[in-house]
Amino acid sequence: MGKLINCIILDDEPIAREILELYVQKTPELKLISITKNVREAIDVISKNSVDLIFLDIQMPEISGITFAKIIDKNVKIIFTTAHREYAVEGFEIQAIDYLLKPFSYERFNLAVNKYSKSYSSIESEETTSPVEIQNNSFTFIRSERKMIKVNFKDIILIESLSDYIKIYLTDKTLVTRETISNMEIKLPSSTFIRIHRSFIVPIDKIKSYTNEHVEIDKRELPMSRSYKDIVLKKLNNY
Repeated sequence: MGKLINCIILDDEPIAREILELYVQKTPELKLISITKNVREAIDVISKNSVDLIFLDIQMPEISGITFAKIIDKNVKIIFTTAHREYAVEGFEIQAIDYLLKPFSYERFNLAVNKYSKSYSSIESEETTSPVEIQNNSFTFIRSERKMIKVNFKDIILIESLSDYIKIYLTDKTLVTRETISNMEIKLPSSTFIRIHRSFIVPIDKIKSYTNEHVEIDKRELPMSRSYKDIVLKKLNNY
């Protein structure tokens, strides 16, 4: 066998963590670096260790697994584990290796690990082409005003959540669409957009100024929530 795959488990459910730990221990090519329910601890582990793969729950109390996956080093690959089938497409759109629907068997778990080995143990990898292309798009289509409207990412000033709706502020108009902010977050390139609060996503290049509590966008002072604060400041301080 070649190089071991260094992995961590991030899940807020105790039973899920126990099952994943058991599955990892049964898989010779995996080396468990950390098992945690805490996002901040996981970020710290990744910063201090060489981590290849994360078994990541999507629905967690601090931030979603989708958000977490978009802000970590892209060399760290993701296998999502969740009880919610509706997140499958979203998971693959951010370059997830696989999507395990709870409860899953060891056989299904091992199949996901094999997908990682086949795709990322060699330099040549054709399976990642589609997700990368999705992230490199410069626009998306939004249903509003009874039609699908093209929205160029460069024209977005701010995205605000209104429960089951979102408000997209553009340079020339404002759109309202029946969509969750988490689903919209998936469509945006993580290199140029950042979620600062459960209700706000902003384009990084349009941030006028920021503090430890607020971000200024288009003469508006927007709150930075505690759940996103560490991630936002780390990303902005690296610019």
